Amino acid sequence: MAMAITKASPKSAHKALPLSANLSNLLPTGTVFAFQAIIPSFSNNGRCEMAHKYMTLGAIILCSLACFLSSFTDSFIGSDGKLYYGIATIRGLWVFNSELDDDFGLDDPKEAEEILRKYRLTPIDFVHAACALTLFLVMAFSGYDVQRCFFPRPGPNGNALITNLPLAAGILASGLFMLFPTKRRGFGYADKPDRDDIKQNNKIDNSK
Repeated sequence: MAMAITKASPKSAHKALPLSANLSNLLPTGTVFAFQAIIPSFSNNGRCEMAHKYMTLGAIILCSLACFLSSFTDSFIGSDGKLYYGIATIRGLWVFNSELDDDFGLDDPKEAEEILRKYRLTPIDFVHAACALTLFLVMAFSGYDVQRCFFPRPGPNGNALITNLPLAAGILASGLFMLFPTKRRGFGYADKPDRDDIKQNNKIDNSK
C-alpha cells in the first residue's frame, strides 16, 4: 500500500509540470530561471536530508520575496537613451542607477521630478505583488524535486491538490491581471520599456 502511494507522487508532479511552466510566464523570468537552476542541487534531486530541506526552503523564501518586490519595480528609457531602473514609492519612482544631478536628458529638473511622480505606488501594485507571490509558491511546490523533498507520500487527496492547484492558480491570476492591468516593466520581466517614455509623458503634459 505504501509503495502505491509513493509512486503516485511523481505521476502527479509530471502532470503539474506543464501547468507550472505556464505559471512562470507571469513571473519575473530571472527569478524563475535562477530557482529552477539551483533547486535540483539544493534539494539533492528530491532526496533531501535535513540540510537539503533548509537550503531548499531558504531558496523558496528568497525567490518568493524577489517575485513580490519585483512588482514594485519599474524602468524607463530617458531622453538621453539610458535605461533607468527604480522602485515605486508613494512619492514617485526612486531611481537606482542615476546620478544626483541626472535629469534623464531633460533640460528642466522640475520636469524630471514631475515625470517620476507618474510612477508612484498604486493599489494595483499590491494586487500584482500578492498574485506574483502566490503564483511562485504554487509553481515552486508543484515541482517534482520540491514535492519529493517535502511531501514524499502525499496520498490521493494530496495528489489531487498538487495536480489541480497550478491550474486554478493560473486561471485566477490571469483573470486578476486582466482586470487590474499594470504598465510596470520591472526587474526580471521580459518586456522592455519604450525608448521615448519620457518624451511621450512630456507630450501628455503639454497637451493638458
